[in-house]
Amino acid sequence: MAILRRYAAEIAVTVAVIASSVAVSLGDDAEAPRNAAVGWVCTVLACVALFLRRRYPLSVAVFTLACCAIYYPSTDPDGFVLLAFAFALYNTASTGRIRGAAIVATAAMGGVAIGEVQSRTGRQVDNFAFLLMAGWFIALVAVGAVTHYRREAERTKEAEAQRRASDERLRIARELHDVLGHNLALINVQAGAALHGKDPAKSEEALATIKQTSKDALRELRATLGMLRQADTPGLAGVAGLAESAGAHGLTVRTEIDGTARDLPPDVEHAAFRVVQEALTNVARHAAANTVVVRIGYTQHDVSVQIDDDGRGGTAKPGNGIRGMTERAEALGGELTATAREGGGFRVRARLPVRVKK
Repeated sequence: MAILRRYAAEIAVTVAVIASSVAVSLGDDAEAPRNAAVGWVCTVLACVALFLRRRYPLSVAVFTLACCAIYYPSTDPDGFVLLAFAFALYNTASTGRIRGAAIVATAAMGGVAIGEVQSRTGRQVDNFAFLLMAGWFIALVAVGAVTHYRREAERTKEAEAQRRASDERLRIARELHDVLGHNLALINVQAGAALHGKDPAKSEEALATIKQTSKDALRELRATLGMLRQADTPGLAGVAGLAESAGAHGLTVRTEIDGTARDLPPDVEHAAFRVVQEALTNVARHAAANTVVVRIGYTQHDVSVQIDDDGRGGTAKPGNGIRGMTERAEALGGELTATAREGGGFRVRARLPVRVKK
């Protein structure tokens, strides 16, 4: 059954060609068929070739045309081998070989014209039939081309939908990593202090900080889920909250503004906020720093965020955090660098271009 479904079109055309050829042969009682063996060989070969049309579309079209070129001048009565060629011509155009199909159709009409000019027994194809045949060939190529472009449009649409779905999954992964990673890292630091601390007062303070941080994590998670539902997204105005949160965990965070602060596109605001958030998370987890300086720079064409700490510095280990920050910046046409500072500590700097509305 699977084979029948796969070759349904080929089988249908083959049955039509052979049945019509048999009917024409049986209906001609005036005289015996001329070169009947040659005619049937051409008929069978043209039909068999159709089953190779998917692998060799242009070659099959040329081969069926050659069968027609042998069949019609050599045999009587005329059967319907031309139907096999018409199907092969359409198939060639529908697979994207439009120029090849047009050349084969032109060659077919040129062959008919030459045959009519050189015929010694009078015209076999009058002007109306010639124009009708040319019109059918043009239509077959045109319909095949439309079919091809429609299929390509569907493939492009499907590929675009898959790309958007992949981008959306990546965006959600980055959001959840940034929101949960930042707060859970701070909770982990404070939990370690409470677990190993010998001063009950400091342990109690660490537990209180854990409680507040977990509350903040839940709030940000709800905000993120709301953002994924097309709600408002966090922006640079929320950097003060990040600084306050980091300060509650023992870091001194100072924020500096270069240039004139202004409203930015939501995607730029959001990306800049997440870069600052992730950088502060990395400082709390890995840097053993005391002070962090967050600089936000505004120019006419871009905005930059730079996070400097006075920690241990060194080479950053590649991970989801830096990769996520880099992807955010590059998605907007910007760039991000994460390197050790010469005087000690570490620096993360992102530059995000801003499209100026005209």
